[in-house]
Amino acid sequence: MSTPAADIGTLHRTPTGFEGRLTRQFDHGTDAVWRMLTEPQAMAQWLAPGSIEPRAGGAVRIDFADSGTVIDSLVTAFEAQRLLAYSWSSGSEPERPMRWELAPAGAGSTLTLTLQIPAHEDAAKACAGFEGHLDMLEAALEGVPIKFPFQRFLAARSAYGAQLAG
Repeated sequence: MSTPAADIGTLHRTPTGFEGRLTRQFDHGTDAVWRMLTEPQAMAQWLAPGSIEPRAGGAVRIDFADSGTVIDSLVTAFEAQRLLAYSWSSGSEPERPMRWELAPAGAGSTLTLTLQIPAHEDAAKACAGFEGHLDMLEAALEGVPIKFPFQRFLAARSAYGAQLAG
């Protein structure tokens, strides 16, 4: 069920910082994955407690209580069952756009997450954190939610760091 630590997305520098692109294949259709991305009870199983108003301009609030991080943002793009975009920042923090793209793939689906990370931030850490949450999403889709996979995070952070140093 878990993606091996070596199987991570891509991370590269951009003129304003970094861009990470993480892709996952699921044996579940787009309806099931979309619910996990947008419904409060489902989000709490793999990401954090929160809510997303399902429309462009809708409010996004996700509370990572363990770390003290709260995303308080607006939906910047919304196409039901296909696209969800918002910034994973809050207040006066720099914008950190993220874009979830969902597509059918046979009987399952493909989810692509694109992250924009400011130049002064630890991009390897950010992408590794989302790798962990995507593992949690996969487990939640299977009906067996897991805690944040810290060892996976550490391995992915090292691998993303190597991509940037490469």
